[in-house]
Amino acid sequence: MGQDEFSPSTVTSSPLLLQSPWALAPFAAAAAATASSPTPFLGYGGSPWAAAASGDRGVELINLLRQCAFDVDAGSLERADACLARIAGLLSSSSASASSASPTGGGGGGGGGQATRFHRLATIFTDALARRLLRRPLPGAYEALLAPAASSDPLLVAAARRHFFDLCPFLKLAFLTSNQAILEQMEGERVVHIVDLAGPAADPAQWLALLRALRARPEGPPHLRITAVHDDPDALHRTSALLSKEADAHDMSFQFHPVLSRLDALDFDSLRVKTGEALAVSSVLQLHSLLPPAAAAADSNSTAALALRHAHHLSPGSFGELLERELSLGHGHGRGHPFSPSPDAHSLAPTPPHSPRRIESFLSGLLALAPKIVVVTEQEANHNGAAFCERFSEALYYYAAMFDCLETTAPRSAAEWGRVERLLLGEQIRNIVACEGAERRERHERLQRWAQRLRDAGFGHVPLSFDALLEARKLLQTFGRDGYKVDDWNGCFFFCWHERPLYSVSAWRCNRLSS
Repeated sequence: MGQDEFSPSTVTSSPLLLQSPWALAPFAAAAAATASSPTPFLGYGGSPWAAAASGDRGVELINLLRQCAFDVDAGSLERADACLARIAGLLSSSSASASSASPTGGGGGGGGGQATRFHRLATIFTDALARRLLRRPLPGAYEALLAPAASSDPLLVAAARRHFFDLCPFLKLAFLTSNQAILEQMEGERVVHIVDLAGPAADPAQWLALLRALRARPEGPPHLRITAVHDDPDALHRTSALLSKEADAHDMSFQFHPVLSRLDALDFDSLRVKTGEALAVSSVLQLHSLLPPAAAAADSNSTAALALRHAHHLSPGSFGELLERELSLGHGHGRGHPFSPSPDAHSLAPTPPHSPRRIESFLSGLLALAPKIVVVTEQEANHNGAAFCERFSEALYYYAAMFDCLETTAPRSAAEWGRVERLLLGEQIRNIVACEGAERRERHERLQRWAQRLRDAGFGHVPLSFDALLEARKLLQTFGRDGYKVDDWNGCFFFCWHERPLYSVSAWRCNRLSS
């Protein structure tokens, strides 16, 4: 296969008659996006399009943020500080303008809402740049600034994750697709063991749906054991209670095995995989935390190439469209239960420095378990490049699309998506931009890189089925919102906002089990 085998493209796609508890209620119609005509970006220091667009500060913000990223990376403290001051002034005036234009201070997607969206996203990136600026000259101040974010109320963070699950279809699609792949591979099996590696991204809804689907099999349900790996004992307890109650209500043979551990401290022996079990593994948005920094020379996703590759991936009037215009030139600087922790679970201590072989060791351990199916969901982005400015531009582009889809599909849920932006997406941005070394865990990479890594580890690709595609699209129809898409590319699924892929799902199996 060519090197683009796992690169997304716009293709006609198709999913799973499984009873889903994730019925997606339609939201009120989003306000129409403001269209604007593209004008070439003629220089890093200024844009004729921005000058001509009276009152629109979006392009200026983008220029300033990218210039600030360059200055921060170069260690130019005075220049970066001056740039941050200019950004702060621009954000302040933008906020005042948006408040005066709207009695509520934040529209649902019109002109005022668009300005507010710029303001919110730019504010988070500015905060992250300021933290990074302090890392080397003032490490104490940097640590003090990071501490409040690290100690965010776990209940508020959990609520933000729930809001994201409710407001956007991405996690529902990931769970649905993973379940369908597991169901198909486990057809006819009498003893099924599922290992859930999702940790903080896990939701009992995924496994409640799977229990119901297994119960409906013509041959009857198998004996099912679910092992969940999580570092939160309360989450493990809640999941155990919900799944056990569901299984008991329908007289299903079921066991829940909690493993209290972080993924990077997991002892595979603690999973208690037994001979004769058909093993499935589900990982949702977790494996990237095991990655080492990518080598700059190996990073082919330059800002220019990225912009050209995704030139059509944006909806009119979105912040992402502004980014597309400004990046098009490609400026480079621009639970009541006794839990049995993994033997290494005592190390819920700071993560050791990233070993280049940590992900390889993990995949090798996974392969040794001989799973029939491994389903991997990851962000479809390159936030692990060694070159900071390119990583910054990629993150700005990616999260602009995330903010667009979140606000325009849930315009009347401002409090909820505000929490998602601050406590979930905002913390990811800060980790990508402000942190390095062991602190930086949001090391997202695109499926093309994951595919090569999994193949090198001894896994073979399992194409996701046409039935899975049909079911995913059916789920999106119940959501009732335009803009979301599921694309199939060589048996892998990409969940998109318009034409921009944001998440990927792929399935794999141990090569020695392949016929």
